[in-house]
Amino acid sequence: MAVEGSRGAEQPPVPVFFLSDSTGISAETMGNALLIQFPDLRFERRLIPFISTVEEARKVVGILDAAMRGPITPLAFSTTAVTEIRDELHKTSCPLIDFFDLHMSRVESILGTRGLHVAARLHGVGDVKRYNARMAAVEYAIEHDDGQSLRALDKADVILVAPSRCGKTPTTMYLALQHGVFVANYPLVDEDFDDNDLPRPIRGLRDRCFGITTNPARLSQVRQERRPNSRYASLEQCAYELRRAEALFRSHRIPMINSATKSVEEMSTVILQTRNAG
Repeated sequence: MAVEGSRGAEQPPVPVFFLSDSTGISAETMGNALLIQFPDLRFERRLIPFISTVEEARKVVGILDAAMRGPITPLAFSTTAVTEIRDELHKTSCPLIDFFDLHMSRVESILGTRGLHVAARLHGVGDVKRYNARMAAVEYAIEHDDGQSLRALDKADVILVAPSRCGKTPTTMYLALQHGVFVANYPLVDEDFDDNDLPRPIRGLRDRCFGITTNPARLSQVRQERRPNSRYASLEQCAYELRRAEALFRSHRIPMINSATKSVEEMSTVILQTRNAG
C-alpha cells in the first residue's frame, strides 16, 4: 500500500487491482502513472497476474465484485490481451480501465491489420532476440555489480560511478532488465578521493561513465541501516565523499544525477537520453 498526502489519511485507501494475463508489469506501470496524479489519496494495491483461462477470470470477477461491496469504490487496471478473458473481466461491476481495449483498436486501425490478441508478448519471450539480450545484460550487471569484477569492463555501455549506497545497483538492474543495456557500476572508496584522477580501472572509459550523487542526510540514513554508528555512516563522512565525488565528476566532465530527487525509472531515462545524445 502506498500512502501519499495529508488528506488521504482522513479516509480509507482506495482498493486498486492490476490485472494481467502475463506478469502485470505493464498494468502496474501504466496504472501507477495515472494514480501518481492523485497525491491526496491513499491506494491499496493488489496485483493479480497470469490470468490465463476464462475460469480464472471468473474468480477475479468475484474478487472485484466483493471489493465493490466495501466502503470505497475500487478501481481495476487491465492489460489482458485474450478476447475471451477480457470479455469475462468486463462482466464485473467494478470500474475497469482496459488499456488493451483502449489502445489496440486504434493501433489496428492505423496499421490496417488485426493484432494477434495473445498473452505474454510484451514481457514474455515473444521477441526471443530482445529477451536474450536483456538476460545477457542482467548477467553482465550481476557480475559487474559494485566493482566485483573488472573483466570485460570495456563491454559496458554505461558505467555508473558513485560512493557506496547512492543507488547504483537498482539503477543498474533496471537498465539491464528493462532496456538490455550492459551496465557496470563502480564504487568510489577513500583512496579514490586522494587525488583528482579517475580510478585506474575506468580511467580510459570516461565517455561511458555516469555519476550518481545524493544528499548527505539521506546517504547517512541508508548507511546507518547497514553499519550503525560507524564512521562510514557518519554525516561528516557522507558529506565529504559526496563533495569529493561531485568535484571528480565536474573535473572530468562526467554527467551526474541526484538519486535523492528521482526514482530509478526517472534516473534510467535521463541516463539513456544522455547516452543517446552523445
